[in-house]
Amino acid sequence: MKAHDGMYIGGRWRPAAGQDTIPVVNPADEQVIAHVPAGGPEDVDAAVRAAREAFPGWAATPPAERAAAIGALRDALVARQGEIAETVTAELGSPLALSQAVHAGLPVMVAGSYAELAASYAFEEKIGTSTVLLEPVGVVGAITPWNYPLHQIVAKVAPALAAGCTVVLKPAEDTPLTAQLFADAVHEAGLPAGVFNLVTGLGPVAGQALAAHEGVDLVSFTGSTAVGRQIGATAGAAVKRVALELGGKSANVILPGADLAKAVNVGIANVMSNSGQTCSAWTRMLVHTDQYDEAVALAATAVAKYVPGERVGPLVSAKQQQRVRGYIEKGVAEGARLVAGGPDAPEETGYYVSPTVFADVAPEMTIAQEEIFGPVVALLRYEDEDDALRIANGTVYGLGGAVWAADDATAVAFARRMDTGQVDINGGRFNPLAPFGGYKQSGVGRELGPHGLSEYLQTKSLQF
Repeated sequence: MKAHDGMYIGGRWRPAAGQDTIPVVNPADEQVIAHVPAGGPEDVDAAVRAAREAFPGWAATPPAERAAAIGALRDALVARQGEIAETVTAELGSPLALSQAVHAGLPVMVAGSYAELAASYAFEEKIGTSTVLLEPVGVVGAITPWNYPLHQIVAKVAPALAAGCTVVLKPAEDTPLTAQLFADAVHEAGLPAGVFNLVTGLGPVAGQALAAHEGVDLVSFTGSTAVGRQIGATAGAAVKRVALELGGKSANVILPGADLAKAVNVGIANVMSNSGQTCSAWTRMLVHTDQYDEAVALAATAVAKYVPGERVGPLVSAKQQQRVRGYIEKGVAEGARLVAGGPDAPEETGYYVSPTVFADVAPEMTIAQEEIFGPVVALLRYEDEDDALRIANGTVYGLGGAVWAADDATAVAFARRMDTGQVDINGGRFNPLAPFGGYKQSGVGRELGPHGLSEYLQTKSLQF
């Protein structure tokens, strides 16, 4: 695979400060496909300085011109969609069809939405005798995960650029090649030098240096809740803003009267997509006790269609594979019933995990409380709607979820009582303009659409 041997800082590729590199491994065959620089504090400092130097000019650029630049970036991503899809498949292990449709396609849609929003957003308003200005917060340190490598980059960088901020990106060390392709697209789009900068490196080294840097005004992080706490503490010590999109344990609530077969099949597909490596995946399926056995049988039939190496790719790394297999073993040890799958690896080569369905899962079990981040679904039974709500809200997370009912009004009434940031009603489609983010320990702030743009703005009022 193509890989740059430097950092993208100040509008050009330049050598890293050190000689250390990070191997990039194809999780499907466990082969090293490239190496990228392992950046450190010196690289981060150079990138932040470049971003600070570029900030005044970019912040003063009229919104229409910023919109045009984001539009040019979108076009550059469109031109690279084939290469992006192949790269994501190589370093993440995603099946090529998913890489083409989601990993390469969704970021184009999101970038386009911010090109339009930057041109129409009201950065100034009148409130009584005051003029209220919405101004860019400054330099953004963006730290992105590996599970949706390009989408998570665009979901942070595009609104930051639309707001007038400059950016230093530290991508996940497992999927840095996609980030380098994004930097190439930025360069082709002709953004001013220093507006976007890329530093590859390890999270505890480069990521920590970026979060702690005094020249960073806002840290936008997507990843685990544990790391989010650390970043929040680091940023809090410097009284700098954070936007944190963290873990989830989303409930898929199937109410009596819903189309049970459809709800179960869509629910299984939701978790199996991206090999279960989705923070908002509906990993807990809640079914009324009268329909529970039927739902378990439907789930077993549905999951059998997801064959490892075909419709389900490997997990991103050996570490992630072992983590997920450990959770499956814990589910068995705590008394849950295996309906499909199990802890044994389905392939000799590659970081695969068998698509797994558990029944007879109690709400207090580990597999019903902790984020597994793999192709594992837990079916829980409930007695009535209040019991279902108690179970749905009974974790520390609140990121996504779904409700299925005989009609939308019934589903919406239940969804209004859920402690979560986003709920799909009767199979509602993903909306790239709707705010995405969580309640409780699933994070702080929102991404996507106008709410995502507002994260990168600060407010000034002028009194007359």
